[in-house]
Amino acid sequence: MRRFILVILFLLSLGVANAQWFSIPNLTTFDDRRIHFGFTLGLNTLDMKFQHYNTIYDNPLYSPSIIDTLKNEVIKDEINAVGGVLRADIATLTPGFTVGIVSNLRLTEKLDLRFIPGLSFGSRKIVYNVPVHDANRPGNNSTYQAGAVYLDFPVMVKYKSKRIINHRPYTIGGLALRYDISKADNDELLHMKKTTFSLEAGMGWDLYLQFFRLSTELKYSFGLGNNLSATPPNFPQNPQYHLALKRLTSNVITLSFHFE
Repeated sequence: MRRFILVILFLLSLGVANAQWFSIPNLTTFDDRRIHFGFTLGLNTLDMKFQHYNTIYDNPLYSPSIIDTLKNEVIKDEINAVGGVLRADIATLTPGFTVGIVSNLRLTEKLDLRFIPGLSFGSRKIVYNVPVHDANRPGNNSTYQAGAVYLDFPVMVKYKSKRIINHRPYTIGGLALRYDISKADNDELLHMKKTTFSLEAGMGWDLYLQFFRLSTELKYSFGLGNNLSATPPNFPQNPQYHLALKRLTSNVITLSFHFE
């Protein structure tokens, strides 16, 4: 991760070191192309927004028999100790990595249609107000690590301002479909849907260098719909962490560097 950031900073420093960078336009016909391609590298953080039942007993799927089948008095005592009020939150935002291919279609002088399929690696560290008993991580855990590998399929509209020599700020927005290829429901403490949809919005800055255009872009993905599966996990996993939740949405923050 550190090497990747150093490479980006080195490329930017090369541009600044060029004495003609500020005065002589580069790639003057670049934006006239009907279609062009490139690749993207980025950093991401995966976030979640939780909506809980007031108590786990309010979940229609909950019944004492579910917990009784675990034959675990410790878990029963933990649930009773908090009055059935189980709460989850993101402990810390963990950095991940994104790679993708850029496909750009010029619509007008200021509008582009962009399709940037890619692959995102990331994880979420979830903390509960009760100890976490994860069958995959025996012991007394305070957090649950939910990993994800997403196939990303975003379709975006890019609105560009007027170009100023070698600079051009822009905004971007659109929709994205994500498919998690890492999920193995039988092994997960939380059962989440593999397919999610999101509304995406962000802003960026095009920098026209001598041989390519480098774009730095910050984008936020707002999850749409409930990403929580209707089916709780089965033994040997413990279902109370899933049953405490009524709804969760998956959000993603991405800092991208597009090379076109």
